[in-house]
Amino acid sequence: MPIHDWTRVDHGTFHDFHQGWGPAIRRALNNGVLPPGYSAMVEQHADRGIPDLLALELAGPDGAGGAGPSGGPAGTAAAPPKARFTAEFAADPYARLRKTVVVRRGDDRVVALIEIVSPGNKSGRHGLRAFVGKVAGAIEHGLHVLVIDLFPPGPRDPDGIHPVIWGEFRDEPYTQPADKPLTVVSYEAGPLTRAHIDPVAVGDRLPDAALFLGPGLHVNVPLEVTYTDEFGGISHRTRAVLSAP
Repeated sequence: MPIHDWTRVDHGTFHDFHQGWGPAIRRALNNGVLPPGYSAMVEQHADRGIPDLLALELAGPDGAGGAGPSGGPAGTAAAPPKARFTAEFAADPYARLRKTVVVRRGDDRVVALIEIVSPGNKSGRHGLRAFVGKVAGAIEHGLHVLVIDLFPPGPRDPDGIHPVIWGEFRDEPYTQPADKPLTVVSYEAGPLTRAHIDPVAVGDRLPDAALFLGPGLHVNVPLEVTYTDEFGGISHRTRAVLSAP
């Protein structure tokens, strides 16, 4: 099945597809793709969370002191502050709901991640920085990462997602082919870190992508098969919009 133009639908529609595609990839990995001793799980995480690293969540004081006029701590005000200018934005509600396919070895140690880019990851500097930081942090800690980006380059990633991630480590020129604006890239972490990049386009079939389990050791993830399976489960209306000429 050819890759569809996901810019035709809203973020929530792609989020719905994303929610099913990850488990479809997990099923394929656990049913013959991964060698014995390895397993895949779908895990939800905070934007900057990296498996196997300790994340501390700081709690505020639990009710110490009196209450303010709005029921908050003493000294707080319910009225808006007096400021000359005010700015606001609505956060993309789907950016923080991203799920990752996590591959573990028999001892439960995380060895690899599969990340599917959502439009919210690229809709603002913060979202892109958080996503890139998570991928780069995983690579830095020796985790192999497969990144699938089915959205075209934007102002923050004019040559696609790969040079933004790679730029965290190396300043190397990379130009995304104009006729292949989407990206599937596999990062092989280790003493010598390599990027294996497959530029693709709307209308192409997704390649089977390498997922590394160790330096020089990889399995091929059946992206096209799992994409097709999950596409068959979305609503008829969405399929009609995406399949229209």
